[in-house]
Amino acid sequence: MRSFKIVVVVACVIIMAGCAPKQKAAMLSDAAVLHANEDQLTQVIIYDVFTPPVASRIYGYTALASYEAMRYADPKFNSIAVQLKGFGKAPEPQKGKAYNYALAATRAFFTVAHKVTFSIDTLKKYENVVYAMYKDNLDDSTYARSVDFGDQIGKFILKRASVDDYPQTRGKPKYLGEESPAKWRPTPPDYMDGVEFCWGDMHVLAIDSSKQFPPPPPPAYSEDKNSPYVKQYMEVYNTNKSLTKEQKDIATFWDDNPFVVQHNGHLMFADKKITPGGHWIGITTIACKQTHADGVKTAEAYALTSIALFDSFITCWEVKYHYSYARPVTNINEKVDHTWLPLLQTPPFPEYTAGHSTISAASATVLTHLFGDNFAFQDISDLKYIGMQRHFTSFIQASDETALSRFYGGIHYRNSSLTGAVQGKQIGNFIWNKLKLTN
Repeated sequence: MRSFKIVVVVACVIIMAGCAPKQKAAMLSDAAVLHANEDQLTQVIIYDVFTPPVASRIYGYTALASYEAMRYADPKFNSIAVQLKGFGKAPEPQKGKAYNYALAATRAFFTVAHKVTFSIDTLKKYENVVYAMYKDNLDDSTYARSVDFGDQIGKFILKRASVDDYPQTRGKPKYLGEESPAKWRPTPPDYMDGVEFCWGDMHVLAIDSSKQFPPPPPPAYSEDKNSPYVKQYMEVYNTNKSLTKEQKDIATFWDDNPFVVQHNGHLMFADKKITPGGHWIGITTIACKQTHADGVKTAEAYALTSIALFDSFITCWEVKYHYSYARPVTNINEKVDHTWLPLLQTPPFPEYTAGHSTISAASATVLTHLFGDNFAFQDISDLKYIGMQRHFTSFIQASDETALSRFYGGIHYRNSSLTGAVQGKQIGNFIWNKLKLTN
């Protein structure tokens, strides 16, 4: 288990200032603070072991809260929340009064984070460091006014979060699949029940409903060796037996399984990593830093990516549990090779469509609209977790590779991965076209 720390870039500023009591702590840029906030949240999400859909909810509400406060630093930016479902009009700052909107955004961000995560003490330790920096550089009235405004924004966002159907999904019975040969059943090695099987009932943010972009049905169950159904799992089986190093690297790089249980004899231990959504939040960070985005642009990028993540997870999970499609490992173990296991550990939920493909395409589409096509970048999002990095010439190239990674990893059929990517692009484009971001 990895220990996680207060974000170093912020802490060092305050610690250095502590060595010279008469000198004020140096102020970080607005963007730097927002990046540090997101990084700290990601560490907590990893530590608390939230499922990928739940993590997308956490990213969605916190990033939206941050944006709704930060946007006032540039008058041309519009409220996003008022254009989403069920929020209404957000609180506004007092006219003619001084504010630090990055401080307000930070307060809003963590006001929400306290209610949607578990490790609140860790968050508070980090926050105290950030607040000390602002307190040392702002007059008392501006500081208090900014914090109060952030509180108002955070509570406004939480009001909507309280009625998104999340509490109701917590009390549902476990989903253990069906006995039909075509249907999903718990998979090896741990045979866990289906994760978040009611997530398709969650209230979406920007799209019309979880059923708005229905994909075509997957290949129907058949035992005919020449049928599309049999051919798809035989393709997974044969491909997985002869993977190249590059294919293995692609699968491993995009695994993003937040809780992989390792087995060594009678011993079991878990590796914690970022979620698929966390990986795309990391890519958003890279894009903002590479373009030297200011605080408002940074807040906007996190908000739009997080909205795309949240809505695409809901849409994908609606499809997953509608079809409850069996995973490759189930078909291969029962019909071809009972000892076979895929390169990656199969996540505990139905196969069709591929979640990582869907949310990656949605995120990549939004980021392409924000930062442009052919945006080359070095993806170091996973570097501190698995020691890997990869270069991409565009966000779409990265998301297309993600889709293939699930097939190479042996946990999805090629068709499910590619179909999920189509759905994700539809969601991303809809969100971008719906929202009026600036005056």
